[in-house]
Amino acid sequence: MSQTNNEPCLHCGEKMSTKIFISILLVGACGIDTIGQDQTPLKIHVTGKSANQLRLSIAGGAGLHRLQQKETLASPDWKDLTGITTKTNFDVASNASMAFMQAQAAPQNDLLIFTNSNSLLDRGRFTFRHDTLGSEQFWGGALKLHEAISGTNHGGVGPGVSPKTALAVGLKVDVDALPQSLKTALAAGQVDLDDPASTLALLQLDSVVGVKGMFDSNQKLVSLGIQCALCHSTVDNSFAGGIGHRLDGWPNRDLNVGAIVNLSPDVSVLTNALEVDESTVRTVLQSWGPGKFDAELILDGKAFRPDGKSAATLLPAAFGLAGVNLSTYTGWGSVTHWNGFVANLEMHGQGTFWDPRLNDTNTFPLAAKHGYANVRPANDLITSKLAALHYYQLSIPAPKPPPSSFDAVAASRGAALFQGKAQCATCHVPPLYTEPGWNMHTPEEIGIDDFQSSRSPDKRYRTTPLSGLFARTKGGFYHDGRFATLAEVVNHYDSHKNLGLTAAEVNDLVEFLKSL
Repeated sequence: MSQTNNEPCLHCGEKMSTKIFISILLVGACGIDTIGQDQTPLKIHVTGKSANQLRLSIAGGAGLHRLQQKETLASPDWKDLTGITTKTNFDVASNASMAFMQAQAAPQNDLLIFTNSNSLLDRGRFTFRHDTLGSEQFWGGALKLHEAISGTNHGGVGPGVSPKTALAVGLKVDVDALPQSLKTALAAGQVDLDDPASTLALLQLDSVVGVKGMFDSNQKLVSLGIQCALCHSTVDNSFAGGIGHRLDGWPNRDLNVGAIVNLSPDVSVLTNALEVDESTVRTVLQSWGPGKFDAELILDGKAFRPDGKSAATLLPAAFGLAGVNLSTYTGWGSVTHWNGFVANLEMHGQGTFWDPRLNDTNTFPLAAKHGYANVRPANDLITSKLAALHYYQLSIPAPKPPPSSFDAVAASRGAALFQGKAQCATCHVPPLYTEPGWNMHTPEEIGIDDFQSSRSPDKRYRTTPLSGLFARTKGGFYHDGRFATLAEVVNHYDSHKNLGLTAAEVNDLVEFLKSL
């Protein structure tokens, strides 16, 4: 099909005849002509971007294509201007030499990969944000946390959990899950934030990040499950404190996991697993504080460090992990290993998990006793989700800090120090900012104690990726937050490695780290 119209030339303004087919475009110094073949679904649209540039926009097809050109139609070969891409807009000089252009759909196997990629991304996002993975059998069935949230007035126990209390222990609300009427009422102060009924309403809207309430036909909360997003997402506070758009991958350093679990009316499942009394369990839970969790506690029963401080570690970021080999503070395994570990043993979902290292009775006496090395439920609700979850997490980029949050000039000097005198890049290799390969070090190499590393299979610490540091400053640095500031981290290495850094150089390095 074609059509002809007399429109002004985008270059010179003269009337020209434009014969439009579909996919082949003739671009010249003083005119554009599209001619083509009807069998392709791809089209190229042309608009004037500026006095010197034209914008070619590819439309149609599956969204994966390449742009090609040749000088004459008689020429047998098309030359690729781009590789296979999802990019749809391309700018060309308006005074370019005469050439024919076409958009060509990607080959079938590339389209298959592209379609699979999109599917994995969508399914992984859903799992990360919304799938409880069967964890309600623990959080609701065993801990009965839903009863504490509901309170006596709504069929539960105790005073209930109000929105103010929920926000105070670090739970977040997804503003995009709220109807406009509720947002208007919240903004006008017409919602009682001291009433547990308001918390139940938020759970019914599926708006509490990382928490899923199960309601019966009478709208009574009858169980509760958790999702990956509970610990590894926060919100941007764009609506109010604790209420905003989701920020997946950001560690929720406000979340007081121990305080939340301690709300439960029945912690017998934990007293049995840890082989201690209820008072001890509740003391341990209250020792963690905001932004921390002890993933190894159920494996070895070590609740406190030798110095008497809690053994809990900071909730890690789940962004910027593409290309990173081992994903936790003390190694353990890849992102997908840790997903399986956490989904089964920490979230207490229902799935298959295999890690024979947990049979080590010296390092993991509780894990070995309770059979955590080989978990095989009758109904696996986790394994089929792991591939997409893994893909989604690897797709989450590390966020960029606001330009106003660091001194760019000092950061530039710090970058040179990072690569040179300070020796940081030896381990934090740009642009991954961890080592490609087996990114692990002994406690002696990094100058700290071995308490946390000794709770892991390899007895080492991982080189933590540094991108997006600004999003995880709350709670301090290193696995346990032992260094309150980045300057303390730099000074530690200056002393440990005898680097001889000046105060000004330390400051420049800090500004560079803040810029990542």
